[in-house]
Amino acid sequence: MLKIITLNLNGIRSAARKGCFAWLEEQQADVICVQELKAQAADLQEMHVLDHYHPYFCYAEQKGYSGVGIYSRYLAKNVMTGLGWDTADQEGRYVAIDLGGIWIASLYMPSGTSGDHRQQIKYDFLDQYAHYLRELSNEYVICGDFNIAHQPIDLKNWRANQKNSGFLPEERQWMDKLFGELRFVDAFRLINQEADQYTWWSHRGRAWEKNVGWRIDYQVVTSGLKPTVKSAFIYKNQRFSDHAPLSIEYDIMIDRF
Repeated sequence: MLKIITLNLNGIRSAARKGCFAWLEEQQADVICVQELKAQAADLQEMHVLDHYHPYFCYAEQKGYSGVGIYSRYLAKNVMTGLGWDTADQEGRYVAIDLGGIWIASLYMPSGTSGDHRQQIKYDFLDQYAHYLRELSNEYVICGDFNIAHQPIDLKNWRANQKNSGFLPEERQWMDKLFGELRFVDAFRLINQEADQYTWWSHRGRAWEKNVGWRIDYQVVTSGLKPTVKSAFIYKNQRFSDHAPLSIEYDIMIDRF
């Protein structure tokens, strides 16, 4: 079995102080994808947070902002850092590793909550990323914070959020295309179709305590991997970030080399 965990850290140093990496060590995951490092290479060289993992990162040019990473028990055969356009590359939003027959990516989609300018950047990113996904020929597990709740079941107050970034019609239509025309699969929903399954909570209004959340963190797989998805779990017993870890197990064997 291949166990993959994805988590938006909202700052790697903050998450570490809250016990995140001690918990991750206990999980014995094969691959851990993280987003929103808010750190640079020099910062992480001082942080030996996970033993026995190979680390792969893509940093934002702006200090204290964005950044993604992958910790893998397996040495990558190939590594891809960035996607080839400014928002993805300069803001440190994508890294992927080839484990031999399967690629695993850590993605941090832009948010549009700060205003129209950033929302347009998000739409541009979605357009370019859809074009990129059409050209993929390998099997992929794409982990990360998509900053979009797909359907009403994926956020508590969906009626009140229909005009807010993260649940806009255009964003949801893009997710429809991802899981339709582009033939990718929402691995979590293969296992769990229940309501109130969230991965992010606002700091306002005791949202965590009341479970008034959004499911915006995903593991999205190519259709060929659909039969391999065996279990899915959102961990909420501890709070390391404003996001919760999403763990999924796949019936996949990785050759050690």
